[in-house]
Amino acid sequence: MELEAKLRTQAIDPTLANSTLGSSLGHPLSYTKDRIITYFTQQGFKLHVGTLVEEECYNFDMLNMPSHHPARDMQDTFYFKDHKLLRTHTSPTQIHAMQTQKPPIKMIGVGPTFRRDYDTTHTPMFSQVEGLVVDCAQKVHFGHLKQVLEDFLHGFFGVVKVRWRSSFFPFTEPSAEVDISCVFCAQAGCKVCKNTGWLEVLGAGCVHPAVFKHAGLENVSGYAFGLGIERLTMLTCGINDLRSLFETDLRLLEGF
Repeated sequence: MELEAKLRTQAIDPTLANSTLGSSLGHPLSYTKDRIITYFTQQGFKLHVGTLVEEECYNFDMLNMPSHHPARDMQDTFYFKDHKLLRTHTSPTQIHAMQTQKPPIKMIGVGPTFRRDYDTTHTPMFSQVEGLVVDCAQKVHFGHLKQVLEDFLHGFFGVVKVRWRSSFFPFTEPSAEVDISCVFCAQAGCKVCKNTGWLEVLGAGCVHPAVFKHAGLENVSGYAFGLGIERLTMLTCGINDLRSLFETDLRLLEGF
C-alpha cells in the first residue's frame, strides 16, 4: 500500500508540456564534426565511416608503413590477435575506397581512432577526418589540394593567414603540414601558439605511388589530407585540456 501511494504521488503526467530547452548546440565535438562533414559533403565529397577494428595490413603496410616503422610499436598501438588492431588513424578508409570504387573518387572518412597515449593534448581515443581525391593521371595535383584546404580553413575559422610547411608522411609525397595564424592572439604571441603566432591544424599531400600500387590502381593521381576533430574543437572553443572533452562536466557542456 505504501509503495502504491508513493507511485501515485510521483507519477509522470505525459500531457504536460516539456520544460524549455536551452539553446545548446550539443556537445562541442559533435558540433565541430557536423560542421566539417557538412562543408565537405557540400563540396561533393562522399562520407565513409569505415571499421574501428582494422587488419594490420590496411592500417600500416598498404599505407607505406613497413614493419620497422615506429608507429607500429606495441607502446603506441592497441593490438588484438590475428594481426588485427584498433585503427590508429582514419587513413585505412583510403585503401578501402580505392579497392571498392573506380576513379574519380572524392571521399572523406570520419570517426574514432585509437592510440596508447594520455595527457593534456592526447587521449586514447580521438576522432579524425580523412580526405581523399583520386582521378586519372595529371588531373589532380598539389595546387588543387591547396585550394580545397585553404577554402575550408577560411570557411571554418574566418579571416586567417595560412602557412604551408614541408613535412613527411609515409603515404603522401610531397607532404605538408598546414598552419593558421593564431586565433587567440592574432600573431602577437601567446601561450597557446607558444609565441610563434601560428597554430598547426592539419597534414596533407599527394598520394604516394606506393599507396596506389597497394590499392591496385594505375595511371592515376590524387591527394589526401587529415585533421583532428578535437584539435579544431579546442581552437574554436578555447579549451586547453583535451581530456575535458570526454568528461561529463556540465560547466563545460552548458557553455555550448
